[in-house]
Amino acid sequence: MLEASPFSPEALDAVPGLRSLARQTGASLGLSPGSLLIGGDTAEAYDTRTAADRDSMVVLPLILLAIGLILALLLRSLIAPLYLMATIAFTYFATLGLAVAVFILVFGHAGIGYAVPFFLFVFLNALSVDYNIYLMSRIREEARRSPLKQATRYALARTGPVITSAGIILAGTFSALMTLPLQDLLQLGFAVAVGVLIDTFITRTLIVPALVALLGRWNWWPSRNAPAGLRGQDADEHAPAPGLRGQR
Repeated sequence: MLEASPFSPEALDAVPGLRSLARQTGASLGLSPGSLLIGGDTAEAYDTRTAADRDSMVVLPLILLAIGLILALLLRSLIAPLYLMATIAFTYFATLGLAVAVFILVFGHAGIGYAVPFFLFVFLNALSVDYNIYLMSRIREEARRSPLKQATRYALARTGPVITSAGIILAGTFSALMTLPLQDLLQLGFAVAVGVLIDTFITRTLIVPALVALLGRWNWWPSRNAPAGLRGQDADEHAPAPGLRGQR
């Protein structure tokens, strides 16, 4: 009999040892390896956790890679998708770390549900890539008519209200999961709501525009058909103000 809670990490970690012991016992009795089985809720929870861990190591990187390919085709660039994927990873890990701290220190939970990190990554990616596409495509469009820094400011001013409104609505929608009497859904609802707010007010509003401005024309490498605003960007940024031209 297990002394710990049947769904505690200690109980789940004991399942492989019990199964190994069952196989050894069956072999000593002359039974086939599949004759003795370890079942029950604890064993099922262990199998589910193992599958979730495997998905996190295989499926999540594939999702991120697929998003990168979509962004590369849309923006016709190899540089921009790299740092956009990095911002998605930043939002995810920042949200996960903050959520774990809140669950343990504030709510008094023993830890985070094994399915929460996987679904958190899926939801945040589904939401973040929309904001990425919306903002970056608008920046590229505006950069065809003006220098990149001006285009970034204008695109952010135009897309900011839409992204902010959508982020607040989505955060409120997912926070409704916190009202359900299930710990995993409470954790998922809180984590997704916080992650959407981080992505809306920090990642998409501050980090991405700052990276775009810092990289300049390298945002669209190796595309040779850079927006017109980038080809003359250096000259425009160093040109004198209209009111100063011709004073000499």
